[in-house]
Amino acid sequence: MMPILTQWWHLAVWLVLLSVVFIPLERMFALREARIWRPQMRVDLVYYMLSSLPTLVIAALPLGALALAAHAVVPAGYYAVIAALPFAGKLVLGLIVGDVAFYWSHRASHAVPLLWRFHALHHSAAHMDFLVNTRGHPVDMVFGRLCGLIPLYLLGLAQPSTEGTTLAALVTVISTFWGFFIHANIRWRLGPLEWLVASPAFHHWHHTRCDHIDRNFAALIPAIDRVFGTLHMPRSWPADYGTREPHSTTLAAQLLDPLAVSPGPVSRTS
Repeated sequence: MMPILTQWWHLAVWLVLLSVVFIPLERMFALREARIWRPQMRVDLVYYMLSSLPTLVIAALPLGALALAAHAVVPAGYYAVIAALPFAGKLVLGLIVGDVAFYWSHRASHAVPLLWRFHALHHSAAHMDFLVNTRGHPVDMVFGRLCGLIPLYLLGLAQPSTEGTTLAALVTVISTFWGFFIHANIRWRLGPLEWLVASPAFHHWHHTRCDHIDRNFAALIPAIDRVFGTLHMPRSWPADYGTREPHSTTLAAQLLDPLAVSPGPVSRTS
């Protein structure tokens, strides 16, 4: 119980810091006029507090076991080469590897109906602001985080050691913070950098109600979408957000609906 309470305390502190950063930015550089306390805000605050807890509880043991199993079958010389890399180099590799893995898990969440049941909640927001980043079903959160971290442990970039744990944590923190930025209601464009690093415009198109919902799957590196043919980067911004399928407005229903034995038809765009 105490570790969970401590984690919630850390999340509360981070929420204050994120609010200090993003609320003024979303007022000064708003893409669309919006209230701070908008519809579904209370529900999204709960999702924020739940966002990291399932992953912490569920992922720790399998990731540690995976790292030990990989060390048992992969030649020791490979891990010696990885261990000799400078930490900054391993961090860059970790961000790239993690984003490629996230890209494919995210794409699968759109293509596989069972996964889309859970992922659709994230797309149900009819608005965009920084807090939408953590609006997601716990099953979807665990799936995405695990898919992003597993390759780091398999490749030896992260492992059950102080440095290995630190690298995995840094990759997660950087990706998560950037997630808040690209969901934010900010009209910033990054110029030529938009082809190198994800921007709000890049990710807002992923949340559109039109066919481009199946574009721009990467979290950090748009070049991954370019390589796999899913990049969409026009000069304009999307007209609206959300999904065409209806979604419940209460927290309990949002959590339970994807678990229904016989859910209604699920469609991303029609």
